[in-house]
Amino acid sequence: MALIAGLQVAAIDWEALPPLPYRAPPLVTAEMHGFVAREAKAGRCPHPAGELRVDVAVLIDEAGGIRTTVPRAIQCAPVEQYAAALVAGFARGNLLPRMATGEQWYRTSLTFTLPK
Repeated sequence: MALIAGLQVAAIDWEALPPLPYRAPPLVTAEMHGFVAREAKAGRCPHPAGELRVDVAVLIDEAGGIRTTVPRAIQCAPVEQYAAALVAGFARGNLLPRMATGEQWYRTSLTFTLPK
């Protein structure tokens, strides 16, 4: 199972994707915020203090498993990849039953707090 797609064949229409149907919303911990803050402080993320949001597209298979996660580019590859991996972990075993019979794309986002 691929967690992060390296190449996108077509552009993702983010607004057209339905929200990822979590049973319980994910909890972004202080350690997760800390990792992103360290990446920003090290200059790997060209973002000002405040918040950093990463949108992630998620492909769910027929059985409700995660096939892949694709982060939206924010010019910060380490944080993009980190967010995509977090979303895969948050979604595993934490999705509501679906009525879809095939694969379907969804969207979600994670927001990290950066120190001012």
